[in-house]
Amino acid sequence: MSRLNLAILIGGKSTEHEISLRSGRSIIQALNKEKYNVSIIGIDKNGKWFLYESEDFLDHADDNKKICLKPSSNQVYLDTDGINTYLNAKESNKTLCQIDVVFPALHGAYGEDGVVQGLFRSVNVAFVGVDLLASAVGMDKDIAKRLWRDAGIPIAKFVIVTSSNKSEVTYDDLVNELGEVMFVKPANAGSSVGVHKVTNANEFVAAIEDALKYDRKLLVEEAVIGIEVECAILGNSNPKATVIGGIVPTDKFYSYDAKYISTTGAKLMLPVPMEEKLSTYIQETAIKAYTCIGAEGLSRVDFFLKEDNTIILNEINTLPGFTSISMYPKLWEASGVPYSELLDKLINLGIERHQEIKNLKTVW
Repeated sequence: MSRLNLAILIGGKSTEHEISLRSGRSIIQALNKEKYNVSIIGIDKNGKWFLYESEDFLDHADDNKKICLKPSSNQVYLDTDGINTYLNAKESNKTLCQIDVVFPALHGAYGEDGVVQGLFRSVNVAFVGVDLLASAVGMDKDIAKRLWRDAGIPIAKFVIVTSSNKSEVTYDDLVNELGEVMFVKPANAGSSVGVHKVTNANEFVAAIEDALKYDRKLLVEEAVIGIEVECAILGNSNPKATVIGGIVPTDKFYSYDAKYISTTGAKLMLPVPMEEKLSTYIQETAIKAYTCIGAEGLSRVDFFLKEDNTIILNEINTLPGFTSISMYPKLWEASGVPYSELLDKLINLGIERHQEIKNLKTVW
């Protein structure tokens, strides 16, 4: 069999740029090179695309704070003739290679919010992960939670604050509805960026101001007491779920630093010891949340497990981290699917969906 021409996208215009670099590096290292001709495309923080000729594309690769793309002048873009998709050099417009499938190892804005998925659709290329609409819905915690609530899935109580109504919403106003301990978070962000735990009016004001740097719409949620448990989902029309993993933060909550910087920020449990009935219920609810927003390919669904063994759905991550310590691949490894095999399955799912879409009629 001939090798697939696979483009890996890393970096991007996102607060999660550095995490994407680490995810992309892990994916590239784990890929079976006998199956793929790999093109590495680094997207800088201004949104420019650059092609890297080798796996030596990072500076400070082992430093979580300093990691960055190496300088490059080989700017590229995707193009199509209506049937096939090509990677072209921007300066010369010369076609460099054909692209069969794209793996967007991009987290956060412009990566898992539907923006780049729309680009892939417009240039007629298969891609790994959730499609345009479900990406946008999954990224917007407000919209996703409303859909889950209507589907009967338990969620935390929340109130929406925007840049236009922030002066009308105070901590004291929300205490009766949400309790004295609240979480303020951007509606469209991940990796705990801009998330704050607040316990008084001063902290509330500061948290709102900071979170509005990352999004125009915020969620203010009640605090839920419990451990965070996570379930990884894989599949298109017949999604499967992993064993249940757990996270016990050693800080006041599972912050950005706890996830990616600190080596002692959290304790992981793989799997979480629990009765089979509870594990099955969490898996079934995770799949329900996944299909409710129309997700395909992959996602990680996060819950809070309370002392009475009830659960609260926290969020869905439609393009979770793929670093060597990330929960999504670790959950699948704990469920019997090694990292390299997982990547093959994800790529095949993207190709299968693309073939189904190609078979649809687009003109009368």
